This record gives sequence, C-alpha cells and structure tokens, in this order.
Amino acid sequence: MQARGGTFDEMFDEAGNTRPAYAEYCRWFGEQPPELMRRKNREADDTFRRTGITFNVYGEDAAEERLIPFDMVPRIITAAEWRRLSRGIEQRVRALNSFLYDLYHRQEIVRAGRLPARLLQSNDAWLANMVGFTPPGGIYTHIVGIDLVRTGPDEFFVLEDNARTPSGVSYMLENRETMMGMFPDLFSRVAVESVSNYPRRLARSLAACVPPAFTGGKPVVAVLTPGIYNSAYFEHAFLADQMGAELVEGSDLRVTEGRVQMRTTRGYKPIDVLYRRVDDEFLDPLTFNPDSMLGVPGIMDVYRAGGITIANAPGTGVADDKAIYSFMPEIVEFYTGEKPLLPNVQTWRCADKDSLAYVLDNLAELVVKEVHGSGGYGMLIGPTSSKREIAAFREKLVAKPDNYIAQPTLALSTCPIYTAKGLAPRHLDLRPFVLVSPEGIDITPGGLTRVALKKGSLVVNSSQGGGTKDTWVLKD
Repeated sequence: MQARGGTFDEMFDEAGNTRPAYAEYCRWFGEQPPELMRRKNREADDTFRRTGITFNVYGEDAAEERLIPFDMVPRIITAAEWRRLSRGIEQRVRALNSFLYDLYHRQEIVRAGRLPARLLQSNDAWLANMVGFTPPGGIYTHIVGIDLVRTGPDEFFVLEDNARTPSGVSYMLENRETMMGMFPDLFSRVAVESVSNYPRRLARSLAACVPPAFTGGKPVVAVLTPGIYNSAYFEHAFLADQMGAELVEGSDLRVTEGRVQMRTTRGYKPIDVLYRRVDDEFLDPLTFNPDSMLGVPGIMDVYRAGGITIANAPGTGVADDKAIYSFMPEIVEFYTGEKPLLPNVQTWRCADKDSLAYVLDNLAELVVKEVHGSGGYGMLIGPTSSKREIAAFREKLVAKPDNYIAQPTLALSTCPIYTAKGLAPRHLDLRPFVLVSPEGIDITPGGLTRVALKKGSLVVNSSQGGGTKDTWVLKD
C-alpha cells in the first residue's frame, strides 16, 4: 500500500508518456481544436442544469441546491483490470450477504471469536426486528456500491462498503449520456462497455426477488422516496422512470389485506418489491420512529409475513459501519474460505488501546473517520489540517475512541481534469454498482468516478466540492 507521496497517474507514466488504456483517447483529444473543447465544457454544464441533476447540501442556509460538477475527461479502465476488479467485487458482495444472514441468525462469526459481539451491541444499524427472519430469496443487499481507490498499476483497495442505500448511479448514467451526446465520434473510435442498460438490469434483478405472497404475472416494483426535499430525489425519480416503476411516497401507500398497496387511479394495487430510499428509522412508525411521516405503518409486519420484498433489507446498514469494515478481511475468509481478492485499506480501530495510542501519536499523518460517518463529514485529514483542527479532533477522539477508525493517508491515483489552462491531475475514487438476486450477481462495467476538483485535495465527495467523471471500461 502506497502512502501519500509518489502518486500514480492513470493517464500518463513517469516519463510523461500516455498509458496504453488512454492511447486512442489522447490521440483524439490532440486533434480537437481548443475552442471546441472549451465550448463543449460549457455545454456539459448547461446540459446538467437543464436536466436538473442537482443535490441538496444540508447544514447550510435553506439546504442549498447545487449542481454536481462534471468533468469531460473520462476515467478509463482496461478489460483485464475490470475482470480482476469484478472477481474481487463479487467475492466481497457474496461475503457481505452471508455475513448479514449470519448476524441475524446464529452469529457463527461471533461464536468463532472472529468478530467482537460489542460491534453489534453498540450498533444502531443492527435491528433486533430482523433476528431469525430471512428476506425473500435470502437476499439482504439487492443493490451494493463498493468504493475503490487505486494507488499503483496493480494496486486497488476497498475504501468502504455501501450496503444500505448506495447512491450515485443516476450520475453514472447521465455522465455517459452527456459524453455520447457531445462526442459521438469518440465512441466510434474507442470501444467502451455500455452502462445504459443498468435500469433494465435493475428492474429485472428486483423482479427476481418477489416475496412468497407473489401470485404470478409481472411483479409490481415501486421506488419509495422521502420526497422532493431529499438530497437524492433526482435519482429516485430518474430510476423509477427508467425502470418503468412507480415512484411513491409513504402517503401513497397503506397496508390492507395483508399487503402493502399503492394508490392508483383505479384503486389500491399490491406492491411486490419496494426499492426503498428511506432509512430504516423512518420505514415503519409502528416499529421504529413513531414520529415518522415518510414510511408505511405496518410494513414490517407485512414484510415478516412474506407479503413484500424490501430492497435493501432493513438492517443491512450494519455492514456499512467502518468498524465492521476493519474486519472485512476476516469476514471474507470466514464465509468464502478464500483470501480477499481486493484488500482493505490498513485500518486502526481506535477502540483498541494500542491502536488509539498509535493514532494519537500520528494524527498529523492519518485520516480519521467516524464509524457511522458518510459524505466526507466528521473526519480529519491530518496532512491538510491545521494544528488547531488536529488538537480539537484529538479531544473528540480521546472522549469517544470507539466512535473512530484511522487509516493512512493514501496516495490516491490521479486522472486529469479539463481546466481553462489544459489538463491537470486530480485525485479520484470509483464506486461500481452491483445487483444481487437469487439469479446471481450482476456488476455494471464501470461505475461512478468521483474526483476531487481542488488541487491536492483527497476529498471526492460532492458535498465537499467534488465532481464526477464518465467511467469507461474498454472492450477486449
């Protein structure tokens, strides 16, 4: 694992030569008039604004709505690299699903001493309501996002797992559509795997997860959204439209005759599979938060009785916990009998006394994250933080060490972005999207590349000023 310092550039080698994956793209780029590229860059922004691809930034005045910046230089992955990544992703997703089944049944991994029981006892995402219950088809994680980082030619690491409600797939699709609309000739020169059929694959995968109460015919699939003020509402509406599924809110649904049914112009209609984008806490006010107006009263009873499939299953968020993440090498080996094909980033668990001592001694060189944190919030990036920020974070760490893990500051790979002064390298990561059903595991060739647009920044999250790129997987 490469610590920060020497950075691997995915487009150019140390001598400034173009790497083979980017050879044809760079030839094409060199043929384009600079003014044309500047105009296309402006067009891309206009396209995203017209389409309405925005997200909300909470914690700021009036939850400001922002455009996620799009960079028109693609991130390119060879077919051989993708095959290797796919094998590792599939292995990890299988292990995650087996792990979740075990956690809600016999907890063999805890009995074997491979995972501390305290990680469940202190974890709000672990739901007692799911104990002893097996979701339809035995699938917990219907849609998974695995965040990957690269540090060298053959060095890929899993940065974190997103098993609860991974977001960003709409940006993967819109990025590709925008690129194909702007540069159709480019795609005739470079053979790239398609991502546009993801909504059909998602619909097919969800339809394969019908509950025991399904009576035949075409399964009814719906997307449950918290509503228009949710930060990812664009994605909820986009996916429902692309799948040909209904977009519903909690107020559109009710439990009747042992089924969750949605209001239509012809009365109420039973739903077979509900792709929910509502957090566990708000899913059922009779089971979880009694003040929730976003969910469906009684849906958990219907779920446990076999009347509906909920994707992803309630309680999957425990697998997103960064303390659980630190045990993923053991988890993969325990459930698959194999060593992980994709390694974790080295992680210190601050709950461990010796690890905490090391982290406190090296805060200026480490990245420290909250175990339940997301979106780039609640973290410290030592090398880019001031002495005052480090001192303040030290106090939080000493007060609640169980709440944090630490990792080395990796030399994340870079790929150029387009700027007014030409191409400039920026750090990035990758979130491939995985569909899981009783019929198998389906990995879309590509994913969402997030890029830190600020020079030297390692934070790629859109909420922290990051942007996105189209991700190309080359055909053989």
